[in-house]
Amino acid sequence: MSTQFSKGPTFGLSADVRNKLAQKYDPQTEEALRIWIHEVTGRTVPDNFMEGLKDGVILCELINKLQPGSVPKVNDATLNWHKLENITHFIRAIGEYGLKPHDIFEANDLFEDMNHTQVQCSLVTLAGVAKTKGFYTKSDIGVKYAAKKLRKFNPDKMKAGDSIISQQMGSNKFASQKGMTSYGTRRHLYDPNIGMEKPADRSTINLQMGTNKCASMAGMFALGTARQVTEKNVNLDPVDSTTVSLQMGTNKMASQSGLTPMGGSRLVYDHKYCAKPTEQDAIDFVH
Repeated sequence: MSTQFSKGPTFGLSADVRNKLAQKYDPQTEEALRIWIHEVTGRTVPDNFMEGLKDGVILCELINKLQPGSVPKVNDATLNWHKLENITHFIRAIGEYGLKPHDIFEANDLFEDMNHTQVQCSLVTLAGVAKTKGFYTKSDIGVKYAAKKLRKFNPDKMKAGDSIISQQMGSNKFASQKGMTSYGTRRHLYDPNIGMEKPADRSTINLQMGTNKCASMAGMFALGTARQVTEKNVNLDPVDSTTVSLQMGTNKMASQSGLTPMGGSRLVYDHKYCAKPTEQDAIDFVH
């Protein structure tokens, strides 16, 4: 027999993944699938369950029993590509039967023993879909899918529902602010048991609440002036607060007198070793 589709052993991460998938394989589910396939097709699956399905013949007969004509031609040859073709036809047929793509195994999962757990899950799902479609057997395997319950309403009923606002949509019907305090007013908390006076005026806004009513800047310094801090105990005399100090950044009466020209050199000398430069020497040096 040709082994052109065989693969060598896996190592490292691939081997770990395969081992984890193999640990999820359920022998009890395998026995239930064996009974279900025998009840549907009348054929007995060999003791080695996956080896008995690897040629694809039993799988094709299974889907033909559930949905006649799904696989028109089943290859009985012993060649590997014939077996792989049967598995491919079965995978296509169960997809057309109603299985979701994520519930269907790949051909290599069975033929190359890549993922027997996925093959088992696909067959269990196929049994559930068959049960949903009304194909019942004595063996109870697979979960029946819930049937859709479509409801049809006449156009007048649908139109009447468009004008109704659900409470979950934020309706403010019958909403009221009765008894609420004015916006920004104080919330009075008091306990009559300890003799606290009941608040009378609820319309008064406290100054601590941010109001600027009757606010005034009288007595405040001008913007940018110095704040004079005096201490009476040490006899510090306050100075004129209206005078702007040069340290505050003012350019009043600013002058560049005595500055060297833009880009000119700055002469540094020591009178112990150098003669004092004259104005004429500086001009000659610049030119």
